[in-house]
Amino acid sequence: MKVDVLLGLQWGDEGKGKVVDVLTPQYDVITRFQGGPNAGHTLEFDNFKHVLHNIPSGIFHNDKANIVGNGVVLDPITFKHEIDSLKEKGFDITKNLYISKKAHLILPTHRILDAASEASKGKTKIGSTLKGIGPTYMDKTGRNGLRVGDILHNFEEKYAALKEKHVKMLEMYDFEYNIEEFEKGLTEGIETLKSCIIIDSEHEINKHLKAGKTILAEGAQGTLLDIDFGSYPFVTSSNTICAGACTGMGVAPNKIGEVFGIFKAYCTRVGSGPFPTELFDETGEELRKAGHEFGATTGRPRRCGWIDLVALKYSVMINGVTQLIMTKGDVLSGFETIKAATAYKLPDGTITEEFPFELTDDVKPVYEEIKGWKEDLTGVKSEDEFPQALKDYIAYLEKQLEVPITIVSVGPDREQTIVRK
Repeated sequence: MKVDVLLGLQWGDEGKGKVVDVLTPQYDVITRFQGGPNAGHTLEFDNFKHVLHNIPSGIFHNDKANIVGNGVVLDPITFKHEIDSLKEKGFDITKNLYISKKAHLILPTHRILDAASEASKGKTKIGSTLKGIGPTYMDKTGRNGLRVGDILHNFEEKYAALKEKHVKMLEMYDFEYNIEEFEKGLTEGIETLKSCIIIDSEHEINKHLKAGKTILAEGAQGTLLDIDFGSYPFVTSSNTICAGACTGMGVAPNKIGEVFGIFKAYCTRVGSGPFPTELFDETGEELRKAGHEFGATTGRPRRCGWIDLVALKYSVMINGVTQLIMTKGDVLSGFETIKAATAYKLPDGTITEEFPFELTDDVKPVYEEIKGWKEDLTGVKSEDEFPQALKDYIAYLEKQLEVPITIVSVGPDREQTIVRK
């Protein structure tokens, strides 16, 4: 058996959570392989809406195993809040949620370091969500971090030592903080983690494969936020691409099967960093309102723009995408014309169709225009009901990207998901 991977192809917020929820019935196991609680995967069904941060999006299917992989960073405090929120809504997830011993812990001092570092950058700040994720991954690669497995063996002693180191690091910043405020809930969070099923996830995942179980790996954020291949330095701290699934779960490259790449019918970005197709006019505001483009985790308004095919082709290449999933097709209803960036004009006047070494604010898009459609798509039940202009847009994208679009989402609900013939 193979592990199928589902990931975002833009700057995140592509609708991964909803699609994982829709695909979950086809799988036995759902995993998260990287990222932390800065992820906000929104699921809507049966007049119910919930935002997941660390927990895999297959959790609402009681017969599926959900594994938080070793590549994830986990904040015990926010994790407890997430568990409690689900319990309040009547979901008992303790029997089908498994957590890797090797997943690193986000500690209160990581969040303080994140805030202090971001504050010190002034105008050059990267737009961190201040969840402590960057400092946690820094400790991981610096071989200083604490992992979930550490809560089972002398955790208090290990925590005190790392906390002392972090406090000394904070002396280099002109930043006021109250460490007791940040530590509130840590003990309870650790106890919640202890009550979960903690496993050697790499062994369990490979046992599932050997037993013929089907596995879907869920990525967080998006390809253009990848630490190696994204719009550096305005990126996240983990490998958001398909290769990250191997290191974030402990599976070999030859165990990867289908690669589902999710993209919006347009483009959005949260936080700082270059965004070639960003719209600062009424059209951008119209996209934001129609698409309800506000961060699921932070509530920040998302920057909106036309689809960027230069970046999208790059993402397809880097990930080896085999199937494309387009979300928010309904948001484009009402536009006379739709634009797609097919090339960049670089600062020296060069026109390129390749994603550059460094994406800067003075990289400008070269657009092609496509006819839009007026019809409301939110009630559409099959591809046959698509307006011709939407069919033409899909055909245009498939020709450009050289990968089939197999699913089109026309609304936030589970039922508003059209599988193409």
